[in-house]
Amino acid sequence: MSLLPAGSPAPGFELHATPDQTVRLAEFRGRNVVLAFYPADWSPVCSDQLALYNELLDEFARFNAQLLGISVDGVWCHAALARERRYHFPLLSDFEPKGAVARAYGGYRAREGVAERALFVIDAGGVIRWSYLSPVGVNPGAAGIITALEGLPSHNVQKVLEAPAADVKG
Repeated sequence: MSLLPAGSPAPGFELHATPDQTVRLAEFRGRNVVLAFYPADWSPVCSDQLALYNELLDEFARFNAQLLGISVDGVWCHAALARERRYHFPLLSDFEPKGAVARAYGGYRAREGVAERALFVIDAGGVIRWSYLSPVGVNPGAAGIITALEGLPSHNVQKVLEAPAADVKG
């Protein structure tokens, strides 16, 4: 399976951000969303990638975009990483069923049991407008994300579907 391309509806999901809190993609309808799938907390490339995005949160906000990091690591591992690195965006756990959301987006490495290093920009109406698969050992940076956000309509008001997509539960 390959990454979902631009023009595809973004699969809905509900994932844990903490042991007792979940985040649903549908909560962000009316806003742009940047999904950053990454293989593992604490790996050097992932930590550098997420640190870069943390520094760019104000830039993402300029485009009315919410950043969500997603990996198969558990919520306690995410909490420790976010606290240590002072990340100010949700890290979501695609832990069980393992990689269900990454699979739905076409970005799961079954052999290793981790998410691909995949990026998606989803518009306010829930449609993928840009996707990118980076080699697992390469930090993709943020230029592609910013270019994709710049390409969205400046008013970015789109008709929101009345019935949200079915959520992938994790």
